[in-house]
Amino acid sequence: MSVRAKKHLGQHFLKDENIAEKIADSLTEKGYDTVLEIGPGMGVLTKYLLNKEMTTYVIEIDTESVDYLKAHYLNLAKRIISENFLKINISEYFKDKPIAIIGNFPYNISSQILFKTLENKHQIPEFCGMFQKEVAKRIVEKPGSKVYGILSVLTQAFYDAEYLFTVPPGVFNPPPKVDSGVIRLIRKKNYTLPVDEKLFYKVVKTAFNQRRKTIRNSLKTFNLSDKLREDAIFAKRPEQLSVQQFISLTQKIATDVI
Repeated sequence: MSVRAKKHLGQHFLKDENIAEKIADSLTEKGYDTVLEIGPGMGVLTKYLLNKEMTTYVIEIDTESVDYLKAHYLNLAKRIISENFLKINISEYFKDKPIAIIGNFPYNISSQILFKTLENKHQIPEFCGMFQKEVAKRIVEKPGSKVYGILSVLTQAFYDAEYLFTVPPGVFNPPPKVDSGVIRLIRKKNYTLPVDEKLFYKVVKTAFNQRRKTIRNSLKTFNLSDKLREDAIFAKRPEQLSVQQFISLTQKIATDVI
């Protein structure tokens, strides 16, 4: 019995055992004793997680995969969550205890998985996952690059991000059309921002929505004072600003008096 990969779920089943073990081993296992795997499919990664000292849960929306896992991983059966990760209440499921997130993520919802992780960062000290390579690179990118953007800034405001390794298409069934990349995020010791988080998100997203313009032009809708708009930071373009500079910019906007 095997599971048929479903296009509408973005399924590409990893078939290389060495890579599966390598992804599982990318977890540091520090600061948590529970891990949640998103989209386990037929459990190629799951089996290596089950060998570890942690308690492994999996969440899977595909009922065929759920049936397969229940049949082949009897000791996991009670820890299979047959739901959509994007719709569950993480703190309700795990009673506010820290959990790590891991998975070979469907490309079509990988960014949404990351944003949900950021929303629940108080509970997620570590995150290891496989993305489309260009998305993985974007998440870990530093300022000054054309691919540095919203995902880079918002992720790195709360996590230290590291690109671990590239995975070729041929190790999947069916093979995707692009390379994949595995990253690890480790939550920063001080992950609460000294600014209003919603305003910070709004500043970052608005700035990068017109990334070719200077901050002065891209943030026109904020109706800022002329005095603030003379600040040197407003002459820069968004990809030139570090995370810390975006925090500083948000602080200045929050205290601006017109």
